[in-house]
Amino acid sequence: MPTITDEPDRPDAFPFLTSLVRFSPFLLIALSAAADAETPAGQRYDRFVVAAPALAAATWGPLGTLVIGTLAVVAEVVLALLREGRIGASGTSVIAATLTVSLAAAYTAGMRVRRERDLALVRSVARTAQEVVLRPLPDRIDGVDLALYYRAAAAQAQIGGDLYEAVRTPYGVRIILGDVQGKGLPAVETAAALLGSFREAAYDAPDLPKLAGRLETGLRRYAERASSPDAAERFATAVLLEIPGDRPEARLLNCGHPSPLLVRADGVRPIEPEAPLPPLNLSALVSSDYHPQTVPFGPGDRILLYTDGVSETRDRRGEFYPLTERLAHWTAEPSPVLLDRLRRDLHRYAGGPADDDVAALVAERHVPADD
Repeated sequence: MPTITDEPDRPDAFPFLTSLVRFSPFLLIALSAAADAETPAGQRYDRFVVAAPALAAATWGPLGTLVIGTLAVVAEVVLALLREGRIGASGTSVIAATLTVSLAAAYTAGMRVRRERDLALVRSVARTAQEVVLRPLPDRIDGVDLALYYRAAAAQAQIGGDLYEAVRTPYGVRIILGDVQGKGLPAVETAAALLGSFREAAYDAPDLPKLAGRLETGLRRYAERASSPDAAERFATAVLLEIPGDRPEARLLNCGHPSPLLVRADGVRPIEPEAPLPPLNLSALVSSDYHPQTVPFGPGDRILLYTDGVSETRDRRGEFYPLTERLAHWTAEPSPVLLDRLRRDLHRYAGGPADDDVAALVAERHVPADD
């Protein structure tokens, strides 16, 4: 099942508009020349040609901008000769202005091209970092189908403080979905440390309480070597989910995170923790033992894990998003369609992009095909 993201509109999504903007300098030169040639003396339109190289700098490279600037100068010379039979003082000033604008526009185009290359490199590094820190989920792991919706709140960011992972272990499929306190690079660094601990411990921790303990230890060790002074105070809410392959059940351990939802054909219900547990990295401050809970989980059943970027989305009146109520209308939809509907509905409800990281993961017990 695919990972669903919010992809911004790119210029190549509108080829006609892109072509129109790219060729607008030529159109401006042609229209200015035609208007100047067809109007009586005293009405000058050739001065608009000066803007052509400035327009070119927005979409053309430095060489293309210089070519368009040269074409604009040639047009100025031809129009002056047709109008007066010579290049007078006014024509000379317009040509000088066009040359000046052309040189400045070519320099600007060169700077833009370099910045676009740098930005493309940064985005490539960000995508690579995302695939290392937040690896793409497989469609299926040992009879468990997975679907994900993920969105980082920071503009142009690929990674935020929300985290997820799913791995195959001797104890079944183990999944984590969490939310690191804070924003920006410190939150990303903490998320990377937590995911590293999970990927190491998930394979050999005998149960979910032991796994949570290993994650606590990993965060403490990270805080000891982190350069950030508040690393020791940073915590993460998380849900640990274990789906054994030999029994129709699922085990959950909720560490201060929004309650997952059990989605079945007959409805949706929250899986409330039997006892509240503190977030990871706060257990030393709150005396509490980890107690997992078990829920029936047969073929076709789904569990939705999500972060507070979903449940705490507000509308213009300040009311929280009614996730359970909305989800109840989509229980017949396949998981990717359900998450896409959720994505669109969140956008409509908030009246725009959310201002927090958003992650929603659906784990579904695969329904075997009829023989």
